[in-house]
Amino acid sequence: MMTSAGNTTLLGENESCPNIDEFRNQVYSTVYSMLTFFGFFGNCFALYILIMTYNKKTAFHIYMMNLAVSDLLFIFTLPLRVVYYVNKGKWFFGDIMCRISSYAFYVNLYCSIFILTAMSFFRFVAIVFPVRNLRLVNVRNAKIVCACIWIFVTLTTIPFLMSGTSEKNNKTKCFEPPSSNAGVTNLRVINYLALTFYFCVPFLIILICYTLIIKTLLKNAMNKQPATRKKAIRMIIIVMAVFIISFMPYHIQRTIHLQFLQEKTCEESHHLQKSVVITLALAASNCCFDPLLYFFSGENFRKRLSTLRKPSESSIHVRERSPL
Repeated sequence: MMTSAGNTTLLGENESCPNIDEFRNQVYSTVYSMLTFFGFFGNCFALYILIMTYNKKTAFHIYMMNLAVSDLLFIFTLPLRVVYYVNKGKWFFGDIMCRISSYAFYVNLYCSIFILTAMSFFRFVAIVFPVRNLRLVNVRNAKIVCACIWIFVTLTTIPFLMSGTSEKNNKTKCFEPPSSNAGVTNLRVINYLALTFYFCVPFLIILICYTLIIKTLLKNAMNKQPATRKKAIRMIIIVMAVFIISFMPYHIQRTIHLQFLQEKTCEESHHLQKSVVITLALAASNCCFDPLLYFFSGENFRKRLSTLRKPSESSIHVRERSPL
């Protein structure tokens, strides 16, 4: 499953079981088309504002630029998936593009998770430890953290480049699961490592950070500026929504799918295949959630936008107070 981001065929499936190819093709082609459109324009617009106001950059600014770049790299591979599913699961783009398309999915998924975690941690430091905030939460450290995330994720997800095209029913297929028990066993090991270190640990860090942020905001409600409180609350809502809607269902379903891959009845397999389709589509949707984080919890987004509308006044724009 981890190397078959777009596949819904189960290993060892009974041939008499009804397949869901039509359901899969319709859902994926529709969802990926929508994600391509909304994700492309949303991230391009956010990236444009971020680049044009780069002279007023903050740590939050750096994180959002990296999220936008990660999302766009993934979005550029979505049209290939749309064509694949519109043509009922026939791949036309060669083995290399199949590997890159699978790889891009996981790079985007885990870069997003780690960047959101780093952003949440430094927001926590800025609010709970305001004195240390001046030393830790700055543009330089944000760049270092983002560089480390990119290096770590791009290197550790290289195994996903190993799964390319295959032939089935005289069709070139992509995103197919392994056909051997050894391959499934290896995927189970990789899944549990990824589940633990790529999802559970970051999610736990975020929960702890947000719990302490909320506690601090409630304790110092009179001292904190309304704008600071609003930005923190909006960020908490959006990040938690991304994790609960996009990341959590996919990781739970993937684990169940791999653990009981060959131990299900025909009816159970049929229902599980549909859950594969739905949760994978939700995981891919994170590329459209990320721009919302900038638009609704970004620092003085309207001021940055008005600066572009009035370039003559940009030189007297006052830098935002908070470094995040």
